[in-house]
Amino acid sequence: MRPVTATAAAVTTILGAGATAVAAGRYASDVALKAAPGRPLPADRRLTVHATAAGQVTLTRSLPALRPGTYGLSGPGVHAVVGPVMEGASQAADTVVRRLESVGRGLLEPGGKVRLTPALYDGNPSGDLGLDHQEVEIPGELGTLPAWYVPGARDTWVITVHGLGATRAHPMNLMGFLHEQRFPVLDLAHRGDPGAPRPADGLGHFGASEWRDLDAALRWALRYGARNVILHGWSTGATMALYAAVESPLRDRISGLVLDSPVLDWTVTLRALAAARGVPAALLPLAVRAAQGRTGMSPAPLLETSAPASLRTPTLILHGPDDTIAPWGASRELAARRPDLVSLHAVPQAPHASMWNADPARYEETLRRFLTPLM
Repeated sequence: MRPVTATAAAVTTILGAGATAVAAGRYASDVALKAAPGRPLPADRRLTVHATAAGQVTLTRSLPALRPGTYGLSGPGVHAVVGPVMEGASQAADTVVRRLESVGRGLLEPGGKVRLTPALYDGNPSGDLGLDHQEVEIPGELGTLPAWYVPGARDTWVITVHGLGATRAHPMNLMGFLHEQRFPVLDLAHRGDPGAPRPADGLGHFGASEWRDLDAALRWALRYGARNVILHGWSTGATMALYAAVESPLRDRISGLVLDSPVLDWTVTLRALAAARGVPAALLPLAVRAAQGRTGMSPAPLLETSAPASLRTPTLILHGPDDTIAPWGASRELAARRPDLVSLHAVPQAPHASMWNADPARYEETLRRFLTPLM
């Protein structure tokens, strides 16, 4: 009986280890697949407010606090906008002084904990930007999708769609610029967002299923007056736009793509998100396998699918080498493969989905030049 007993014990140990590995992989994958909209990304480290004065705020010195450009500053009960580091201000060894542009909600008080965020606003286009807008409902695959519609004179519309760690407030950064260019703007909330249907499995799919909500928005825009549509997406929203451009039955009506920090290899992004949340390196392969099993997503990067060859739409990619969530190597490769259609605008010193924030004027001028022939 001893060999049988030993074998049974070994099998039990193996099964126990296997179950532990499955549970660990599932836990690790939850970090990325169940990321709540509007929840800060792992790179958005908390900072302490040390002091405020007229037109300035003093924050804990760190790499995020020293980023060039304009950002939202968000914390419990407070949302503000900060500009660049103030060169002439007194700088201590452990703090940094940034220009304080505005405080939209709450109070910035010493000791408060805040994060830099790419979203400058957290309200709506009328309240935050003074732009007339309508709350509209778009029939989607899973149910009704809320969206903001900002009217414009042109019959080419821009549909905007946010990505990881954001909500439909993020595209408001560009609404003023797009309104000046006279584009109607449809800003979409997709599955899993506040007010939108939840996916049946409760998981994010890095754009692989969410793109069908963008396709529903495209249909709605064409039904209500758009002749052509430009898709502008950030992060996984950019991935959704790329899927729509090659998969949608209405892809011929998409006249342009703007991809900001596109997620072109979800396995790399999942690993990066999980690692930044503190998941041990040994569990990262388990997290990828668990995510694949739970979502049915192919592990192949988009560049290894038919998408690059199938693309027929003029495309502008805005991405940079400092993106640790969706490394820009894949964007460079896509641009190199399709130089006939794809142009890449490199943005240094910008974290994920923050290409506009690093240099708003340069971003908007690059975008204006791309959009002008598509108007």
